[in-house]
Amino acid sequence: MNGADTAWIITATALVLFMTLPGLALFYGGLVRARNVLSVFMHCYAIACLMSVLWFIAGYSIAFGDGNALWGGLDKVFLSGVDADSLSGTLPEVLFFAFQMTFAIITPALIVGAYVERIGFGFVLLFSGLWMLLVYAPVTHWIWGGGMLSDGGIFGETGVKDFAGGIVVHETAGIAALVLAVMLGARQNHTTPPHNPGYVMIGAAMLWVGWFGFNGGSQLAADGGAAMALTVTHISAATASLSWALWEKIKFGRASLVGIVTGTIAGLASITPASGFVGPVEALIIGAIAGVLCQEAVNLVRNKAKIDDTLDVFAVHGVGGIFGTIMIAAFGVGTWTAQLGSLVIVGVFTLVVSAVLAKVVGMITPLRVDAETETNGLDLSVHGERAYDHRS
Repeated sequence: MNGADTAWIITATALVLFMTLPGLALFYGGLVRARNVLSVFMHCYAIACLMSVLWFIAGYSIAFGDGNALWGGLDKVFLSGVDADSLSGTLPEVLFFAFQMTFAIITPALIVGAYVERIGFGFVLLFSGLWMLLVYAPVTHWIWGGGMLSDGGIFGETGVKDFAGGIVVHETAGIAALVLAVMLGARQNHTTPPHNPGYVMIGAAMLWVGWFGFNGGSQLAADGGAAMALTVTHISAATASLSWALWEKIKFGRASLVGIVTGTIAGLASITPASGFVGPVEALIIGAIAGVLCQEAVNLVRNKAKIDDTLDVFAVHGVGGIFGTIMIAAFGVGTWTAQLGSLVIVGVFTLVVSAVLAKVVGMITPLRVDAETETNGLDLSVHGERAYDHRS
């Protein structure tokens, strides 16, 4: 065990949890109408709790167990065989478990942004739990757990390069978000502006800080690689924020607060898969393109395709993660075959399984709330609470 590595990953684990609670909750909560803000908080909080338990029960074993190329197996359910003295590389294995648990928390929580203001709470919990176990955990095994897409797998000696989750986190969450948005249909009134852009900025700032643990921690060591990953993460985020704001100014004549912080998230999502493989100049390029690319993806999904992906999960996280994964090959640090092939395999798998899960779970508990509940807001109708005057 290396003490410096252990101390850094303990810190990184806290930072990644901070991304979901309270970062993502505030970011998403500020973007919805006032009558639904508590429901968004509830979704993020409950998902964090449920994923933690399910990751302990079986998720970690499916992802990092000693199974085969497709499935990690169940040899580590309930952390069987793992104690304070067990090691994973230079880290206590229980710390590696905890660090990866925070990724398993935020990935289904990202999907929340696609279905807010009209989803059934029971559906959220059941779908999120099954999705983490049957989509996220297997994909994690394929790429990070020694499975079929990693080095020595179906793409030969050099497998896919995904440093911190461009495919594992952002592509899977983005595609699942798009599937649910299509199956749900649009909200009754989907043109209402965000009720609290200040929440959005605060949440985005928390995500930015937490992302240092997300990407920097994925080095799994306290060394120069972690420092570089942290640095390129920051440069991409800052650049994408500016390019988003500039593109907004060119197109609409003004740059908005919600826009510039959404650009931040686009830059962060885009650099995530490449953060362990590129330098500052490449990060600048990735961020500059991401701010424009993801903004145009928002326009395509929202206005051209007419899909009510409420908070643009696919356009920002999905497109950003896919773009960053491709740029690894463009910069010559990954093979085109492995990068593109893995995107296709994981994309098709995620789309099919997410759609089937949504259909099956919808037979057990309603996918969408009724029209009256949606009109009155989920805070009061579903949870019996409200943060603001009901007229807001």
